[in-house]
Amino acid sequence: MKVEDLRCFIPIGGRALRLRPLTHDVAKPCIRFLNRPLIEFALCELAEQGVKNFIFGECGYTNYTNLFDQYGEGVGFSAKYKIEPRVHIKHQPNLDDCGSADSYRLNIEYYDVQDPVIVVQGDNIFRIDLQDFIKNHEERGAMATIALFKVKNVEGFGVAELDSNMRIKRFVEKPPPDKAPSNYANAGIYLFSPEIRNEVNSEAVMKIMKERNRLDFGYDFIPYLVDKGIPVYGYELKVWYDVGSPENYLKAMKDILYGVINIRIAEERLFPDKNIWVQGYSKEALKVRNDILRRCIEGKLSIEGAALIGRHTRIGDHSRIIDSNIDNYCIIGEYVNIESSAIMDAVKIGDYAKISNSIIGRKVVINSTRQNPTHIEGLSVIGNAVRIGEGCKLINTKVNPYLIIPSHMTYINKFIQSYEDIVRLAE
Repeated sequence: MKVEDLRCFIPIGGRALRLRPLTHDVAKPCIRFLNRPLIEFALCELAEQGVKNFIFGECGYTNYTNLFDQYGEGVGFSAKYKIEPRVHIKHQPNLDDCGSADSYRLNIEYYDVQDPVIVVQGDNIFRIDLQDFIKNHEERGAMATIALFKVKNVEGFGVAELDSNMRIKRFVEKPPPDKAPSNYANAGIYLFSPEIRNEVNSEAVMKIMKERNRLDFGYDFIPYLVDKGIPVYGYELKVWYDVGSPENYLKAMKDILYGVINIRIAEERLFPDKNIWVQGYSKEALKVRNDILRRCIEGKLSIEGAALIGRHTRIGDHSRIIDSNIDNYCIIGEYVNIESSAIMDAVKIGDYAKISNSIIGRKVVINSTRQNPTHIEGLSVIGNAVRIGEGCKLINTKVNPYLIIPSHMTYINKFIQSYEDIVRLAE
């Protein structure tokens, strides 16, 4: 088996509740992360090693339209990352599925896939040596190999019990911590031999799906394979991030900025000895980049720690950026302090605002003045196109997209989902 022989299947059907409100109106794989859609990290990791055929198993209108409109057949993605020969992307036909493994079953049948299949998740950041992954799979005589990652806290993960040869004896989806058989978490990356196609279409699996009205990889199909005695083995990953919650999102962002994961961020650092990048390719973008560099040298602007600044983003004098990511086409006022935060593209932030340990969605407007500064802190998450009035204070607060928050409002540990919530939940 060669890397080029693999088909990659990516299930995209979950509601992504942990990342709400960012996923309220956007498919989770298309959420901006370090100035690109999140799914592109997985696509690049595989495509640059030789995988050229992908199937997106989209379920639901938002997931399908976001992924289809963004990637089509894969031509634009291939050109963007200079991948030759180009990748080919297929999408799930208009067939309803009842889980990730059912989506796999439908697509493998529809496209008549006879090749080995690698399944990955579109919302994970990982590094994997595909040649070694395949080698382990073949040498052990596995029909399925599952990538595993050692975690300190097993809560929320599927957990594998292994024998001394890494064969999976038991697989438990999201067990209580005191009942977990190990600390090896399911990383959601599977290598299936072609024979697995027969198993997912077997009468036994159809019965499971009918009884449970569900066919999920972790809850249903993988445990079925293990219980049946099919050789299922584990493969340990050294680098893997589940970016499915605000905490994990910001942790992965910061680790990548500091180089914990060797992922290409941008072509050239702003300073040779610092992990600070300001993206710029066109004449106009390079002019903005050079202006930021000049003002940093003159002490009019401070960028500290590790940071990524997108193209055409303007930052006012006396502002301070620490351990943060600011996407393209943002306008940051004067005396703004942004620390350990992600600011998505086309955000406008007024003077004297303070943002820390938070995520700000696309096209958000944060009004702020010297007399009435706005503070957004404590793992707050602001949905797309929200407008926040000056003098507001949001701490560990989530705001659904498109809402308008009046001036001088204070929210602590709240989730603002509607206009009715704005007044009712104010402190």
